[in-house]
Amino acid sequence: MILYILKDKSDFSTLKEKLNQNSASYKVLSLYGKNLVLAWPDQNVKSISDDSIEIKVEVKKPYILASNDWKKQPTIVNVKDVEIGGNKVVIAAGPCAVESEEQVLTTAKAVKRAGASLLRGGAYKPRTSPYSFQGLGDEGVKILRRVGDEVGLPIVTEIMDTRDSPIFKQYVDMIQIGARNAQNFSLLKEVGQLGKPVLLKRGMGNTVEEWLQAAEYILLEGNGNVVLCERGIRTFERSTRFTLDIGGMVAAKLMTHLPICADPSHPAGRRELVHSLALAAVAAGADMLLIEVHPTPEKALSDAEQQLTLESFEVLVNRIRDLTRALGRDV
Repeated sequence: MILYILKDKSDFSTLKEKLNQNSASYKVLSLYGKNLVLAWPDQNVKSISDDSIEIKVEVKKPYILASNDWKKQPTIVNVKDVEIGGNKVVIAAGPCAVESEEQVLTTAKAVKRAGASLLRGGAYKPRTSPYSFQGLGDEGVKILRRVGDEVGLPIVTEIMDTRDSPIFKQYVDMIQIGARNAQNFSLLKEVGQLGKPVLLKRGMGNTVEEWLQAAEYILLEGNGNVVLCERGIRTFERSTRFTLDIGGMVAAKLMTHLPICADPSHPAGRRELVHSLALAAVAAGADMLLIEVHPTPEKALSDAEQQLTLESFEVLVNRIRDLTRALGRDV
């Protein structure tokens, strides 16, 4: 693949004409304030030159736009003035599932007081069993919006279906793609077109490269505001719910310019493991954490075993704060 970074306000009609003459496929897009032309196959376009081109980059990786071959500076994703990818470790916290406005409001006030910068919660729940609690749907999104506005926290929640795009566009600050939809390419394209910040979870059976290629679908729609979230992969190990792939997370951080998030709750499966996994992820360089918190976890309608109490979350944030100081970072 050849990536052409064009000069500002240049006319690249001649370049497109040359690409057509060479029977090359190409995509024109704007990303990170740059006008780009992505062209393939390589053998047809390597020798093309044009006055509109500022830089020509040959990228041999299958995740061209997500790679740091062309974008050397780390990307900072801004979610309503919360910057992800800088010196600060951003924490998004809240219940696994939105159950009621009172539950979300109680949690939101507590996590903000403790140091969280975003409010997370599931309105549409992708459950293994069709008989498990499936979430409140649209009403759950609206509850998150009302509570987020009241306490002053941006909200992040998961989309499961392209048909729900209108409500996400209207109400949600950061759209999460869950592990089960990590390679739902129609949904990835749709979310890319919405233009909102995206939290892209790694599929439970995906390699790091497949995870980055999933991000590529979003970037190819002109949306560069993507945060990659490691949430544990499925292995033979059964002492934890999933295996938090710290090595894969570090590898991804070296392969891309995109910020990296870690979700310690899902791979832990048990709340007594969440603190250690969260601290390990921060020590390994995570830019963001996604943590499940509930006022009364034992009564939660989903994932009761892995959600922290409000008190335990506050203790964890204080431990993270101590660790980030030692690393020269902040919370």
